[in-house]
Amino acid sequence: MKNIILFDNEAREQLLPLTFTRPVGELRVGIMTIREKWERSLGGKVSFLTQDYLAKKYPIHIEAENFVIDGSVIPTPELTRLVAQLDLNEALMDGDDFIAAKVTNDQIIHLINNEPIAALEGIDIEGTPFLKIRHTWDLFRYNKTAIQLDFVALTKKRKSAPISATNTIINKHQIFVEEGAKVECSVLNATGGPIYIGKDAEVMEGCLIRGAFALCANATLKMGAKIYGPTTIGPHSKFGGEVKNSVVFGYSNKAHDGYLGNSVIGEWCNLGANTNNSNMKNNYSTVKVWNYELEAYDNSGEQFCGLVMGDHTKCGINTMLNTGTVTGIFGNIFGAGFPAKFIPSFTWGGVDELVTYRLEKALKVAEKVYQRRNIPFNEVEQNIIRTIFEQTHKYRSWEVETALVEDKQTVTFSKS
Repeated sequence: MKNIILFDNEAREQLLPLTFTRPVGELRVGIMTIREKWERSLGGKVSFLTQDYLAKKYPIHIEAENFVIDGSVIPTPELTRLVAQLDLNEALMDGDDFIAAKVTNDQIIHLINNEPIAALEGIDIEGTPFLKIRHTWDLFRYNKTAIQLDFVALTKKRKSAPISATNTIINKHQIFVEEGAKVECSVLNATGGPIYIGKDAEVMEGCLIRGAFALCANATLKMGAKIYGPTTIGPHSKFGGEVKNSVVFGYSNKAHDGYLGNSVIGEWCNLGANTNNSNMKNNYSTVKVWNYELEAYDNSGEQFCGLVMGDHTKCGINTMLNTGTVTGIFGNIFGAGFPAKFIPSFTWGGVDELVTYRLEKALKVAEKVYQRRNIPFNEVEQNIIRTIFEQTHKYRSWEVETALVEDKQTVTFSKS
């Protein structure tokens, strides 16, 4: 079995807040996470070279020979073949960008210690098709291609479980249902892309689904949901209402009506009943999104860009979220009107005021949430959250910050 190490590169800063709580390689796009894609395609086991505070949860494993791969790169059959053919001291390069290499254990240790290693022989892969996640919006922008790649990988030489005759099916050969899944009285149209229903997932009555679509293991689509692809609902999530071109990592809920479009939702999030987000500006211009690295709004270049929500963030009923809204982790958003387009981690409130979500209270809520899923909320998890709380403190200490003013929108923060 091949030993694979996915490392965080400079894209990690661009992928915040989603990478506060995980390595880049644990992002979900398509049906599987990037880690799961590499493990399946190369036939190996992945570990991570990531941030120090994440290393205990995601430790690195080093062997005599190792494939070191940029964690933001999504494998294609062509790229996987080139990686598998690498000899020791060979590296794949896309111009100046490092993609993958095969190295020894000593070389890995030198790399960890920021020490020079023996020169690698570079192999240019210009023209080889692959996907690279550079920004948060790439997750929904590339989701159709990622679903198609994963669908082929997961269903190759396999037969779908029977699909109930109560459903209306269009383009059946592009629909795959895993064992234990339930799908009744719904419309599944795979003309625009494949539809994958994971193990023990459930599509309740009256759902309207257009591919490409993935409902991952143990996830639920609530009655009457309207899904426009390409959309992914991650494992153990419950979603209803109207959803378009969005990626949900897992363990998150939007159980009621409301619209979600061109968005990425992390884990342990909850969108209250009738939560709606805008995904296009009234003047049809491209959308500006908060950039953690620049500490300012940055033009995404996307005309359609909705919500990016970090882990453990929740919003109350009837919440309205503007185009290109970014929320950190452990947010609690509520109240009338449109809140700020950037909501820092560990904050409560809405239009009028945001105040600090006290750390110990946040930890108690997280413990209860984990217990509901029989997942241990151990010291490792707690220390990760504590570290992020300290790292993001500067955003919550502002009283008035002009960097958060866009289109004459002013936001006031209360000091923690």
